[in-house]
Parts: sequence; C-alpha cells; structure tokens
Amino acid sequence: MNPAFAAAGASIRAVSALSPRAGAAIAMPLFASVAKPRPVHDDDAATMSQARRRTVRIPGVDRRGVEVVTYEWGRGPRTVVLSHGWLGRASQFSRLVRELVAEQYRVVAFDGPAHGESGGRQMYLVDWLDVYADLQQRHGAFEAMIGHSFGGLATLVAVAGGTDAARVVTISSLADADELLRQFQRMVGYSDAVTVRLRERFAARYFPGDPDPFAWLSAVRRPLPAGVPLLITHDERDRFVPFGESVRIRSANPDATFLPTTGLGHNRILGADVVLDAVLEHLESPVGAPAGVLERPAATVEPGIPVDQPATPVPV
Repeated sequence: MNPAFAAAGASIRAVSALSPRAGAAIAMPLFASVAKPRPVHDDDAATMSQARRRTVRIPGVDRRGVEVVTYEWGRGPRTVVLSHGWLGRASQFSRLVRELVAEQYRVVAFDGPAHGESGGRQMYLVDWLDVYADLQQRHGAFEAMIGHSFGGLATLVAVAGGTDAARVVTISSLADADELLRQFQRMVGYSDAVTVRLRERFAARYFPGDPDPFAWLSAVRRPLPAGVPLLITHDERDRFVPFGESVRIRSANPDATFLPTTGLGHNRILGADVVLDAVLEHLESPVGAPAGVLERPAATVEPGIPVDQPATPVPV
C-alpha cells in the first residue's frame, strides 16, 4: 500500500469510529481513484505498435466525457473483444492478440478510462459498457468477448444485459460488484457499518433512481443468457481475486467449461499456453458442445509475462 493510500485509510478509520456515514464520504473518492497506469512491457510493444488506433468518447464517471483509446488488429469477419482489468491495459493481451489474428479473427481491445493511453483519473464498470456499445455499433455482433479480472465482470454484465456476443471467456474474474466493496474494506480496514454506507453512497452517486444496481452488477444474480457458451479460467493461488469468485460464476452458469490452474497467479495466466489453447478451442467449438471441468494443468511461467502486481479494488 502506498503512503498516500495508507494515510487516507487511517483517516477513514478514525472518522468512521465517530460517524460511519462521514467515513464513507471520505472513502468514496479513494474507492473511485486509479493509480498511475502500468507501462507497456517490452515484449508487448511490437504488438501494440501494429494496432490500428482509434479514440472513443464516452460519458465517464463525472459524465463530462472522457477519451478512450481502442486498438484493432486483423481484418477477419469475426470480431473478438478483449477487456483488461483494474490497473491493467490492453497490451497485457498481446500474446492472445497474436494467436487470434493468426486464426483470422479481428481483435479489438481498449484502455479503460484512467488506464493505459486513455484519459481520465477515475472509472467505473459502466464505462466498459459504454465502450462495448460503441464497438458493437461499429463492428456488429461479436464472435466472442474475453475479460480479465474486473474486465471479466464487465463482460458478463454486458452480455447478460444484451450485448450481442456468441461466446464469452472470463479469466480471473470477479463474480459481482459487492466483492469490490469487500476487497476495499479488507484493504482499508474499516467497519461493516462503513461498507453499508459506502454501498448506499455509491448506488446513489452513480445509479440515481435504481433501487438496487448491485442486482444487475452481478454475474451470480444475473447469469448469461441460455445458449451462450462460457469458458471460465482462474488460478487457485490468485492473490488478488479469490478463486472462489469463479466458482460462484460457474454455479450461476452450470453449463460453463471450467479450467482451474495452479501457480499462474492473477496476471501470468493471461499468457500461459494452456489458457491460450483453451481459449482458441472454446472459440472454435460448436455451440452446444459438452462442457465441464478441464484437466488442471501444471504451472508454467512464460517469458515476458508480468508477475502479479498488487491491485487496488475498483469502483464499478
């Protein structure tokens, strides 16, 4: 935890001892803030340099507008959309991009607000949904959507809400927005009473008039539509998003294919051969093919794949 975040956490705990409502007011902007974007890894730079770049303007957290940078590779008729997670960026998918382009897919990714090359300093899950809407209008129905971590939750919420995608893949995904609040509480160390107030404040700030936005910001309470094949993969030793989150996702989507791994962590899993192979097989398998639990692979560490880095919980 960086010093500024630690100091803010101490303030939240001190104030919330007197007033949980006041503590939640202090916590709210911290919950919505994004740290400095990670740099592009050297091994990813060549892939990113080959992308066709475009800028999309979406409303953003403050509804004043924010510029989001999108990237496109390949010119095939089948479009696959990639969604990074909190403190991530599109470049993390470079190995997967190369694999998909080789298979004649058109691949589209983006840097969410306050991430990578995009503008802004805050973000929430609806930003991802706004980007998907723009991409769908431009490219039509998606062959597949693939999301990592927070991006996995955004992908599940989007397709459950009507985004047209034939298949879905989640990697190290959260199961619902409530887990973000739980992670933030564990990190800062405030009381359950503050969490309740923060939840209320968050809903009122970003979803005015919606009596329970957390009901639809959930892959558990709102599973994918019937007939949309889902591949779930997650490492049992993930230090940032509990493995149990993907277990919860599968419980709500019992026809999903589940690939657990051991030793790949939260980020290295993105470039592991066993995961890349499973993704490509999932995209090519016929709709209605038998699902289940794939054989658990041994851990592999691919060169050039970033190791896990501490992540700050995110706003939805």
